[in-house]
Amino acid sequence: MKKNMALGKRILVFVAVFALLGMLAGAPASFAADKVVKVGNIEPLSGPSASVGQQGKCARDLAVEEINAAGGIKSLGGAKIEMVYADSESKPEKGVAEAERLINTEKVNVLTGCWNSAVTYPTTAVAERYGIPFVVPVSVADKITEQGFKTVFRIAAKDGWWTRDQFAFLKDMAKETNTKLETVAFVYENGDWGKGFAEQWKKLAEKEGFKVVLDEPYPSTATDLSPVVQKIKRANPDVLLLVSNAADAILLTNTLAEYKVKPKAIVGSGGGHADPSFLKAAAKNAQYVFDIVEWETDVGKPMVPAFNEKFKTKCGYNPAGESVDAYVAMYVLADALERAASLDPKAIRDALAATKLSSGPAMVASYDAIEFDATGQNKNAALCIVQINDMGKGLERLTVWPKSARHAGYTPVFPAPQQ
Repeated sequence: MKKNMALGKRILVFVAVFALLGMLAGAPASFAADKVVKVGNIEPLSGPSASVGQQGKCARDLAVEEINAAGGIKSLGGAKIEMVYADSESKPEKGVAEAERLINTEKVNVLTGCWNSAVTYPTTAVAERYGIPFVVPVSVADKITEQGFKTVFRIAAKDGWWTRDQFAFLKDMAKETNTKLETVAFVYENGDWGKGFAEQWKKLAEKEGFKVVLDEPYPSTATDLSPVVQKIKRANPDVLLLVSNAADAILLTNTLAEYKVKPKAIVGSGGGHADPSFLKAAAKNAQYVFDIVEWETDVGKPMVPAFNEKFKTKCGYNPAGESVDAYVAMYVLADALERAASLDPKAIRDALAATKLSSGPAMVASYDAIEFDATGQNKNAALCIVQINDMGKGLERLTVWPKSARHAGYTPVFPAPQQ
């Protein structure tokens, strides 16, 4: 009987030890999983917005390399950020499908994207349904943060602020140069982004006393914009306001030059006009064009020169505003993860909502802090206007407005030469 009891005890000890060894054997895999934060990124990596999508990818990769090299998320034991990319092709239905896949199959902890407002708007609804935090670097449609969602946080200024500042710039420049501006034309890509701008322009034009002589949407996939340019020429506006992706911004600018259409001011809205490929492909035809952006390489912030150099070394071109938003977004996320000290979606969401970031690499932004209001909008996001011109080193983008941020030694050409 005693032998049987002793044998039973030895068996129990063996089973317990075996179970413990099994748990320990499984621990490294579990532990390793805890050392990774999976971030799903939905970007237009192909299609009409591929250029800006690739820029956003490069910017995110640069930030993540820096964050991981600096020790990762320390409150999570040095967890490294792992990027999982998905191509929206600039199609809303593709963005929604990829969000579902990233959440349910890839098991991402956070989502970010999608650049195209038309893609971001429905995709954030997927994240909200699953309670997954969604960091929006730059999609500007007002309605993205007006859905009552609790998981969506936008870094960039919304389009209502962009259009407001375009008209404020025109008013200030007209006064500064004693130029009369009476008529305006709206020409824009026919997606949510362009339509959102156009709605705001109409309200502001009426408020500021402009006569709207053309309101013309067009498909950004168009290969011939001659009919649009002919309409602009017939309308003969003092001011031409544009919303374009890269390919159509280039085509439109070159066609305007071909038809010798010369308004007193052409003002872009970031996007394609801020894309590095625009200046290269439009070349001399882009001279004197204005563009509104959140950021430019001559922004006077201490860390900007070193950032510019790092970005250009890695990506092969100068950063644009959208690239900076994507870069900054990853540092905003890293800051929230440090404070959350958890991969629980609600903990990350609450940390993002409590963000008050005013130091570190994210401060290459043109503004001085990142803090979200109750809708998830960064209330400190700021804008500036640049002009494309040659100061002796070839065509470059020069900050001209607000006047306090104007490029040292530069006087804006306003109105544009008519010959």
